[in-house]
This record gives sequence, structure tokens and C-alpha cells, in this order.
Amino acid sequence: MSNDNTMTFHGRVGTKVELREGTNIPWVLFRVASTPSYFDQVTRTWRDLETIWISVKAWRSLAQNAAESLEVGDPVVVIGKMRTEKWTTQEGQPRESTVLEATLIGHDLTWGVTRLQRVDRQPPAAARNDTTVAALAELEGESVEAPAA
Repeated sequence: MSNDNTMTFHGRVGTKVELREGTNIPWVLFRVASTPSYFDQVTRTWRDLETIWISVKAWRSLAQNAAESLEVGDPVVVIGKMRTEKWTTQEGQPRESTVLEATLIGHDLTWGVTRLQRVDRQPPAAARNDTTVAALAELEGESVEAPAA
């Protein structure tokens, strides 16, 4: 059993979701903003609290699908695990940032409709040319017609 805490965050995509490549693993990093509000009984109006921004990181097929599906302003729900990323700037200054490493990202259907379109990201099989087909047929003792182009 893992001791990681899972967090759910919902808000709107605040930055462009760009697909990046790191050691042959696709990933994305983008920001999501959420502005909580409450009903003020005195003024009988809704009031916004301070906007909360969170960085979201996703890997592999989730990253590819997010890059193709999300646009700035889209309402989203993100589930993931909180991580602290540390690095050093070119000037030698230590930095750290808290990131929500996503295991699930989806549109918030409270605000609209979306449709799932499955994608097949399997590498295409090597295309056989006519000579390969004929050679295989010859090995198996069959006659074969060349496939139509």
C-alpha cells in the first residue's frame, strides 16, 4: 500500500497545454486556476475569494491526450498525487515547486458536453511491399496475386 495522498482539483486550464518529449517519454506541464466563491448574506451577492493556481504534470498517453484535448479556459477535473520538484537555476539558486502529478484528467461536465474519441497510438506495422508478399508465398508453395495499390 502506498502512503501517497490523492488529491482532486477542479478549475479552468490557465496556460497552454504543450506536449514535450523527455528521454522518449511524452509529458505536459500546465496550470489550472480555481476561484472559490461564497454567498455573502449581508450584501446578498456572491463574492470571489483569492484564485488558487496549481501546476499539473502528466506523462505518456495521458499527456498526449491532454495536449490534444485541452485548451485555455476549459473546465477540468484533475486527480493525482502532490510532488515537490527541486532544481537549481543557471545562477546556482535552489528552487522548488509543488506539482500535482496527474493520474486522471477530464473535462468538468457541469459546464458542457464532451465526446470520447479513442486513439490508437501503436506504432504502425512495417508495410510489406509486393516482393515480400511474393517471397512469403513462394516459401509456402502458394501462388499469390500482387495486392492492389
